[in-house]
Amino acid sequence: MAHSVKIKSIKQLTHDVKQFRVEKPNGYEFTPGHATEVSIDQEKWKDEKRPFTFTSLTGDEDLEFVIKIYTDHDGVTEALDHVKPGDHLIIRDTWGAIEYKGDGYVIAGGAGITPYIAMFRDLKTKNKLDGLHLLFSNKTEKDIILKDELDQMLGDRVTYVITDQKDTQYLKGRVDKELIKNQVDDFDKNFYVCGPPQMTEDISDILKECGASPDAVTLDDQ
Repeated sequence: MAHSVKIKSIKQLTHDVKQFRVEKPNGYEFTPGHATEVSIDQEKWKDEKRPFTFTSLTGDEDLEFVIKIYTDHDGVTEALDHVKPGDHLIIRDTWGAIEYKGDGYVIAGGAGITPYIAMFRDLKTKNKLDGLHLLFSNKTEKDIILKDELDQMLGDRVTYVITDQKDTQYLKGRVDKELIKNQVDDFDKNFYVCGPPQMTEDISDILKECGASPDAVTLDDQ
């Protein structure tokens, strides 16, 4: 079922990532990690649907999405860069993209963090977040989405990896086999991986080589 919902606020989180808060229809429910297909409620765009995961929780007053804007694609996210509060989006039924299976490691690249924001927030409210560690790769420190909140929720269980900034205070380089072996102390845990397709594929292969069970590895491309 489709719902036209009003955009209540838009916040710039990084130079190319925005946070959208929209009305939540009555009775609209989902679980952390779930997604819906979103389109802009305008004649040109209403049938151009794209999947986005919720970063809000089902009990929140509003729905929230954190979306990376690709201005060079001339597509939906570029069009989202021009909508304003008061405009409407169309959302549809929810479906499972990511599901929490237990303690372990989240390995995310860039906008690949978005499916896990609601998971972290939900586990934080339940005091069950202590068993998750985050490896979060970005091009520069300024690209880190919701860094203050991640630091507050995860403390020393978050490791930032920076690929394209020479003077970074964090780990420099890519999330390769050496880095993963240095950061992961138990390959019998669950692994949640989300990022660009090549990164996701490479990390999946690395985890397999290191002895992680395929059934314990959740993969999602961004």
